[in-house]
Amino acid sequence: MTTDGSSFWTSGAVPLIEPEFLSSIIAAASDIALVVSAEGTILSVLLNDLDDSFGNLNHWEGRPVVEFLTEESIKKFQHAHDAYMSGQPPKKPLELNHSDNAVWQYPVRYTFHRFGQENAVLLLGRDLRPIAETQQQLVQAQIALEQGYEASREFDARYRVVMSSVDDAVVFVSVQTGRIEDANGRAAALLGLKSDALVGAALASLFKDRSGAELTESLMNATLTDDGAPVSVRTSRTHQTIDLYPTLFRAAGQRVLMCRLAGSEAVASNTDSASNHAVSLFRGTTDAIVFMDPRGTTLSVNDAFLDLVGATHLSDVVGQSLAEYLARGQIDLGVLLENAARTGQMRVYATRLVNDLGARVPVEVSATALEDAENPAVALIMRDVSRLEGVRKVESSGGPSMPEPGRNVMDLIGSASLKEIVAETTDVVEKMCIETAVNLTRNNRVAAAEMLGLSRQSLYVKLRKYGLLSKNG
Repeated sequence: MTTDGSSFWTSGAVPLIEPEFLSSIIAAASDIALVVSAEGTILSVLLNDLDDSFGNLNHWEGRPVVEFLTEESIKKFQHAHDAYMSGQPPKKPLELNHSDNAVWQYPVRYTFHRFGQENAVLLLGRDLRPIAETQQQLVQAQIALEQGYEASREFDARYRVVMSSVDDAVVFVSVQTGRIEDANGRAAALLGLKSDALVGAALASLFKDRSGAELTESLMNATLTDDGAPVSVRTSRTHQTIDLYPTLFRAAGQRVLMCRLAGSEAVASNTDSASNHAVSLFRGTTDAIVFMDPRGTTLSVNDAFLDLVGATHLSDVVGQSLAEYLARGQIDLGVLLENAARTGQMRVYATRLVNDLGARVPVEVSATALEDAENPAVALIMRDVSRLEGVRKVESSGGPSMPEPGRNVMDLIGSASLKEIVAETTDVVEKMCIETAVNLTRNNRVAAAEMLGLSRQSLYVKLRKYGLLSKNG
């Protein structure tokens, strides 16, 4: 490479550079430098002496550049070279992929520079292999990360399926905090809470007469015994005595207790057939059965009740107030609880259940207060009467099975006008309904008005009309 007597810089602060030194300066300023003729032939190749990764490229000289470019880079170079020859050198660096005998490839970023008077171009290149390798490492790290996420999601899905499918009630408790980190639905039902409310709660707060430190110490000691003796506790909400079978393990540097919960009720003897039959009836009857505490919180329900309210899991109902499923809410619940507490039982009470979809199912409810000084409860039996409503409507319209009140009304025909008969029977029925509502609500007139679908003012007017205003007042 010669200058033919011409200088690269003719003025300015940069001094003239001798040709024998120029090549070393260009090589040091770039990783690779190519001098390319107007025809696209490589006239000279200069390599940085400090980088021997390119090897020997002397065989490039005298051969077209395109022979050492990959297929997608050939068009990019030709387009840029043509623009340079037309007097418009590329303003941005050009990234080309070199290929030598199809053995290896490497990317280089070139800048175009005018060189001499023969339309030759000087390409100063920067090796992009370190950047490409870093990018490749990032891509591989991203792929590995995604694979890790996928494996974690798959593991979590398997874990959730196992937790929801096993027959045992299981909770995971942090030894450090004493709080529940996870629990399945069976554990939530056994403890009288929903799974969402159970997670994050202190384990000791769910049991009576147990502090957090004491319970954690008892569980840790139980893991050291060889006989696998459980820790017995009594739940605060369901008032059941249950056994905790702890297993200690370490995860992510934290100690965790996996506790299996099991009811510790004594097994009924073979002679106790009545208890066995009662359990079988509770599980198999088509009537809904509900056990609730004196405040109206459900303690246990059978599958028939879940069908009536459209609940999927037992944990969706247990621990909730029964008022949430009654059409008149707290008013219905108050009538059932007050009558059960006052007389011990209530034979028939008509109301409607509201399921999760908003549908209303007419039911007849009987309530019984269970005599248990330690764990008082109220048992309800609910029967779906939606099919009977249609039959009753037919009978009340004067069908073949006319009830007795209907026949009494027919006896009045001929002795009084139709208007008088209708007015008399309407007043009688209306008075009976008002008296019944007032008695059921124990003279709570706001609740009675709600039950009858009347305003409070209208109820007072009718009470005064029938002389009931001072009754039980």
